[in-house]
Amino acid sequence: MKTSLLGKTLPELQDIAQREGLPGYAGKQMAQWLYGKRVVSIEAMTNLSKAVRATLSERYEVGRIRPLEAFTSSDGTRKYLFPTRVEGKFIETVMIPQYEDGSEGGLARATACVSSQIGCKMNCRFCMTGRGGFHGQLTAAEILSQLMDIDEADQLTNVVFMGMGEPLDNWDEVSRALEIITAEWGLGWSPKRVTLSTIGVLPNLRRFLDESRCHLAVSLHNPFPAEREALMPVQKGWPLAEVLSLIRQYDFSGQRRVSFEYTLFAGVNDTPRHAEALARLLRGIPCRVNLIRFHAIPDSPLRTADAASITSFQARLQKAGITTTLRASRGEDILAACGMLAGRGLKKAKTELV
Repeated sequence: MKTSLLGKTLPELQDIAQREGLPGYAGKQMAQWLYGKRVVSIEAMTNLSKAVRATLSERYEVGRIRPLEAFTSSDGTRKYLFPTRVEGKFIETVMIPQYEDGSEGGLARATACVSSQIGCKMNCRFCMTGRGGFHGQLTAAEILSQLMDIDEADQLTNVVFMGMGEPLDNWDEVSRALEIITAEWGLGWSPKRVTLSTIGVLPNLRRFLDESRCHLAVSLHNPFPAEREALMPVQKGWPLAEVLSLIRQYDFSGQRRVSFEYTLFAGVNDTPRHAEALARLLRGIPCRVNLIRFHAIPDSPLRTADAASITSFQARLQKAGITTTLRASRGEDILAACGMLAGRGLKKAKTELV
């Protein structure tokens, strides 16, 4: 099986050029073709000689991956299903459009929500992806293809690592993808356009905060340790108190942001007691809380909080001085909950590499 060039950093491409006896500048040329011009074949790298292209083609391929299917919601959200290297397992990518003044007259932002793993190990009780188990890590190439091979690739303004999987549980490949997305020789995006979401994998959270300037989002969902552990078993290994202690060591008062994701479940974490405890917990951290309506998943006792509870919860946080937004529900008519589309049971599909 040939090695993918997509997902390689500039130093890695330069090493490949050196190993293959190519001119020293060939590594940078390959990076320009892969990430600047976004070619899908080595043959298209026309400023490399035919001999060089022939040499590369013996062992390498670009490695772009095409989605198998795309589903469009009535609100404009699009959900893509990508194949993986694991037989019968798929990942999802979501493109979320935001229009000027709430209308479809002009596209203001287009955000890609990408996956980082085939499934997930974390087993959060409210997550369809976690219910399906863990089946492997995505490579940087597989992550980047989610940005480069959807129909809206040229329109994207933002990317969030909030799809299937825990990004910090796949830090080696995710960090390589982040470097390529934000490097001048890569896709050239500002780190301000990139947000990584985590449940709080402490060893790699510090690495992310030290090695990247991208925004951070923390999945919180309950301010009380025992109650959070009932929803999120990770609380036992990486307690929220330790996650917040680490976050307090970094400066989020400037352009880099930290936010906290809080999905509201009826009668579970949507009470005044929870809102007040959450406000106390986050006091002193310049942050935003994103309240999320729960997308119900099959055979789960959890239910979506009602509108009155959500409004009251948001008001209490805002009264305590915490910036709080209610995330709009998107794509509800196309299996909105993360992992539902990938888990619906497509049986036969092979990864298409070019």
